[in-house]
Amino acid sequence: MNEWLKKLTERVKNLWKNGKPIQKVIIIGVIAVIIIAVVSAAKVSSKPTTVKVFTQAISDPDTLTKITDRIDEEHIPCSVQDGYIIVEDERTARKLQTLLVSENLVPSYVQPFSAAIFKRDWSTTDADQLMKMNKELQNEVRNMIITIDGIRDAKVVIVRPEDKLFAADQRPVSASVTLFLNSGSDFASNRRRILGLQRLILSAVEGLTEDNLVITNSQGEQINDFEGMAESDRIDLVAKQQKNINKMEIQMTADILTTLQGIFTEDRIRNLNVKLEMDYSQKTIDSTKYSPIVRKEDNPDTPYDDSDYVDYLPISSQTVTNEWQGTGYNPEGPAGVEGQTPPVYSDMSNVIGRSTQTGVTQNNVINTTTTHEVSAPKPEKWSVSVNVDGVWKKSKDPKTGQWEFDEFGAIKRTYVEPTQAELDSVRSYIEGAIGYNRSRGDIVSVTALQIDRTKQFEEEDAAYFAAIQRRRTIILVLVSIAVILVGFILFRIISKEMERRRREREARLLAEQQAARERALWEAKDEGMDVTMSVEETRRMELQENAVAMAKEHPEDVAMLIRTWLMEE
Repeated sequence: MNEWLKKLTERVKNLWKNGKPIQKVIIIGVIAVIIIAVVSAAKVSSKPTTVKVFTQAISDPDTLTKITDRIDEEHIPCSVQDGYIIVEDERTARKLQTLLVSENLVPSYVQPFSAAIFKRDWSTTDADQLMKMNKELQNEVRNMIITIDGIRDAKVVIVRPEDKLFAADQRPVSASVTLFLNSGSDFASNRRRILGLQRLILSAVEGLTEDNLVITNSQGEQINDFEGMAESDRIDLVAKQQKNINKMEIQMTADILTTLQGIFTEDRIRNLNVKLEMDYSQKTIDSTKYSPIVRKEDNPDTPYDDSDYVDYLPISSQTVTNEWQGTGYNPEGPAGVEGQTPPVYSDMSNVIGRSTQTGVTQNNVINTTTTHEVSAPKPEKWSVSVNVDGVWKKSKDPKTGQWEFDEFGAIKRTYVEPTQAELDSVRSYIEGAIGYNRSRGDIVSVTALQIDRTKQFEEEDAAYFAAIQRRRTIILVLVSIAVILVGFILFRIISKEMERRRREREARLLAEQQAARERALWEAKDEGMDVTMSVEETRRMELQENAVAMAKEHPEDVAMLIRTWLMEE
């Protein structure tokens, strides 16, 4: 193998040496083209695969914008190129096809499903093609359905009968779809989602109508029978209407109660009942109103109304005058028959006369206003009731300023009812808040019933007496502590005074003894006697002399020492 490579290498070198320049250029060009082709193939193969959502481009910019906005709401990345919507993979494309078709966002000129089911081989018969198309269509619809959230699997059966010569003999296209839902899914009870699925299937199967489409759940219950759901829809509608009424009642209650409690305090306004009856029936009213014609508008600068109104204005008129002159003719019936003309007219027979008849035709114009009105849901009747409690005032003794008590030992209180002016003000406020209309039958009831506050007063009295008892206890404790402190201080003062007197007495005795000794010594010296002092006396004399000398030399230190002794004692 190595020898073969060496020979091949030597041969290539020889060809390169012996080759002409044009041959070398051709070889280099071929090698370059091969390298570019390999690099391009590698780049193309490394690019991520993308899928078009629809096989046709969407030419309408508005429709394209709506579709891309709906895709952005699903947080699915996509791109648009020349009207084609491109996504990452086939599953995402099928999911978007299902979503857009169910929400009726796909234009009519775009085929939402794959066109592969319409491809036909040259050897395929019509029956084979019909069977193939039917099978492919069933798979296509199933794949689209299972991309919907909440649907685990689906079984699709589409029956496309053969074409008949006469339309009366032609059987319609029919389809049945069985859904297997995830646990906890509300798809079977969500009418909007069922309608979206039905729209998806009808757009996928040509010639299929709503009457021939049956969608069932895994238990065999038909879920697209909307006529049978009319009663359920009515119940849902009534529930929604009642929910809306409750919301309006709660909002009105909160608004009125907050305002009244801010004025009368929460303790006086406790109960507020609001009942609303709504008219949800839709009525169409056509009315015509005739109004006078204004020839001159009112001048706002004048203190009076100087406008000029007329009932109508003539736009055309015609006057017709007929004159007749001649002999009057009185018919008497057929010849040979006596007439039955009254005598008064018979006497006027053959009388020459003259008559003139004048008629005037005039066309007038008036202001006419024609109104076509569709009534919206509106309040039919408001019923509001509120109770305003009075004020309880505690009685005080004018002399002592203390609360007065009744015969049961409770604080005496006096009830003050709300005045009629206050009740009328509350009524006026509520009527303005609800838009009171007497002809509509609105009811506003404002009462002044006294609220039972026995338990509240008992708690207040108990708290008051507990506070008094607590205050008395604190005072007694403080007095006891004060007495103990005073006694302790007196004891200390007396003890210190007795100690001081004891020390003074001992010091006085010591001084007297010392004076007696000194006097005895001096007397002995005067008599010439030898006096011998004891060791203790000698030591005491030395200490006394040293203390006197130190007091003279360091008076401040001695004073500090004496002060310390006094503080310790």
